[in-house]
Amino acid sequence: MAEKVHGKLGHVLANTAAAKLFSLSGLFAVYKPKGPTSANVLNQLKEKLLAEAGIQKCARKRKKQILKIGHGGTLDSAAAGVLVVGIGKGTKMLSNILAGSKKYMAIGELGKATDTLDATGKVTEEKPYDQITKEDLERVLQKFTGDIMQVPPLYSALKRDGQRLSSLMKKGEAVEAKPARPVTVYSLSLQNFQPPLFTLDVECGGGFYVRSLVSDIGKELSSCANVQELTRTKQGPFTLEEHALHEDKWTIDEIAQSLEHCMSLLAVEPSLKKLKTEHSEESTVNCEDK
Repeated sequence: MAEKVHGKLGHVLANTAAAKLFSLSGLFAVYKPKGPTSANVLNQLKEKLLAEAGIQKCARKRKKQILKIGHGGTLDSAAAGVLVVGIGKGTKMLSNILAGSKKYMAIGELGKATDTLDATGKVTEEKPYDQITKEDLERVLQKFTGDIMQVPPLYSALKRDGQRLSSLMKKGEAVEAKPARPVTVYSLSLQNFQPPLFTLDVECGGGFYVRSLVSDIGKELSSCANVQELTRTKQGPFTLEEHALHEDKWTIDEIAQSLEHCMSLLAVEPSLKKLKTEHSEESTVNCEDK
């Protein structure tokens, strides 16, 4: 008898949790660690929530899109930081987040270029950097502020014939560089300079790549450079310190509380900075390592 009561209680609790899960709607932010892809993080989050709600995998297969959830722009696997998530009707709000402003902290390395433009790639070129001063670097940064033209990296989430350029590159296929496109840098400042390393604080619009920025800075200094570390510190009104939920907080109750707080931020700050571009699709898939 006790087992039956316990079983019924568990079923009621699971139903309550499931009902609460499917009532969640809006935008919130999670912390993406360095290593997994943004899609991996999203799948992990989804699995944890469905498991907490007591929804079995067999039931999930019968209803493929049982939980509406998506993210507001790819963050490269080698990068960490804020990943905005839309749940329920919040998935329809992600386009504004994609086109809005983002902030990054990037550590660049002078004197080395790689095929991926970051530390995960193979070194393709080495050049002297001893002659570069802090003043030289700060002067060059001014050229990359405002509305500029930028060529996206070959290793990126941009697509050709439905396949990501990065996937084609890894298969050894020849990939032509995408043409330069307009992007916006709202602010760019040098936080630290200890050659060969330098630290940048960047605020940019959608479709922007920090890897391309650092590479272009190296070329402008008659040397070369790649990204050693990259962290997205803010996306829209959501900051890494205040709003990004770490994995131990990926519960239905914690997300419900976070949604309440995060949605109030959007109500106060509805005017997200947008990048004026017709290529919204490309901006969507490319908030990568920006």
